[in-house]
Amino acid sequence: MKLESVNENTLLISLGDEICDEVAQRVRQVLDGIRGELAPFVIDLVPSYTSILLSFDLRRVDRLGMFSRLQALIQRLEQAEASLEDAREVVVPVYYGEEVALDMAEICQHLGLSADEVIALHSSVSYRVYAIGFSPGFAFLGNTDPRLSMPRKSTPRLKVPRGSLGIADNQTAIYPSVTPGGWQLIGRTPAQMIDWNSRSLALMEVGDRVRFEPVSRQEYLSLGGQFDEL
Repeated sequence: MKLESVNENTLLISLGDEICDEVAQRVRQVLDGIRGELAPFVIDLVPSYTSILLSFDLRRVDRLGMFSRLQALIQRLEQAEASLEDAREVVVPVYYGEEVALDMAEICQHLGLSADEVIALHSSVSYRVYAIGFSPGFAFLGNTDPRLSMPRKSTPRLKVPRGSLGIADNQTAIYPSVTPGGWQLIGRTPAQMIDWNSRSLALMEVGDRVRFEPVSRQEYLSLGGQFDEL
């Protein structure tokens, strides 16, 4: 663990040097610990793959005071030795039909796989939420099966339909809202990625486990799914 000052009331908490399950879980544990024990001092928290950016209220605590509180918190968490199995699992229904899998043909041609093989590989993995960013609720999930490694599109779409499920390199993600995007689209979920009743405002948080559950066309529609482009 390393603490660095970004400015007078912002610290960068670095919790590892590589993107992996253990570091992602550590980020989640420290994030929960800060929210539980240091919330009165905190203005904002921005978790990422291996770090947390923390802004604090100088009217309540100075920089050295925040340093010492964070060091004590992280030492206690390290001694607790929390298991990777403590992560929350989020199950997301996904329809992989041709109406919404807009790049499936290109993916199959590039990878030399059938659509059924792509779906089976994608839905058989338990993913870790490594970061939230790009747009509110956009969760970067890894790692996909190596056989699904796809480059981003050379020309991004100007508008990606809400709920679209994409893959790029060794990650997968769901577009929570209509935005531009260059990920390869293989399906769509009816689930809402923005949760206004949660503390993070998103369905998923850094450190969560995510599993995709294939659903039929009828199930997708019954869950509120749509086929309109936007």
